[in-house]
Amino acid sequence: MEIINMLALSAGQKRMCAQILTDALPQGWPTLECAMETVKTLDIPRNSILAITEGDDVIAWGGIMPDYDGRVFEIHPLVVRADKRGQGVGATLITALENVARVRSGLTIMLGCDDEEFATSLPGCDLYDGLPEKLEHFDCGSHAAGFYCRMGYTVIGVIPDANGKGKPDILMGKRL
Repeated sequence: MEIINMLALSAGQKRMCAQILTDALPQGWPTLECAMETVKTLDIPRNSILAITEGDDVIAWGGIMPDYDGRVFEIHPLVVRADKRGQGVGATLITALENVARVRSGLTIMLGCDDEEFATSLPGCDLYDGLPEKLEHFDCGSHAAGFYCRMGYTVIGVIPDANGKGKPDILMGKRL
């Protein structure tokens, strides 16, 4: 397993990245062409995009984008090939991205964790009514938010109805 800068990937490997994105997050990237556009637009100098490879195969990739004059970095996206999940690949990638943010003088790293599939305790309820209590009793359920919680992230906010009525974007963050 090797972590490399995504700029060093071949065209074929970038296509693998797009396929992983489409497979992992079909709601946001339903087609390979749509995912390829995202892969291309993330390759701008201010972003840091890393891939994990095994031989010539890309098995995971993710990026961070600076905001707030470089004090905050947003993880977007972070995807692991389905057959490699649960093997520490995502944790390795998160740690590498956090280290890049630290080197670039980041103080906070954050991400948005959409819950369009009612996998946590937040969707399907009115988050404008009693949000503090709902956050106090937040349950990650089977959602990716559980992975981020295990990596030391905490819920720092929500955007109600971000993905449709009752489908929030859960904002998570961690001090670097």
